[in-house]
Amino acid sequence: MTRDEIYQKLRDTLIEMFEVPADKITPEALLYQDLDLDSIDAVDLVLKLQEFTGKKISAAQFQSVRSVADVVDKVHGLFAPTD
Repeated sequence: MTRDEIYQKLRDTLIEMFEVPADKITPEALLYQDLDLDSIDAVDLVLKLQEFTGKKISAAQFQSVRSVADVVDKVHGLFAPTD
């Protein structure tokens, strides 16, 4: 799965589930400050990402996530080969 595919799915999810205006969603947009998500929204987003990816995502993995690009990086990392 490419970063672009992840970004597009994340963007669609933010628009559909959280009614975030499309023009506010950029890689640099901060989830809490710019997109007005709260901690409950973040949990819902993680659950949606788990459904989308089929991968288990722990809350700890997302503690450092601040921006849309951070989410894309974390999700992309789930698909990286592990040694």
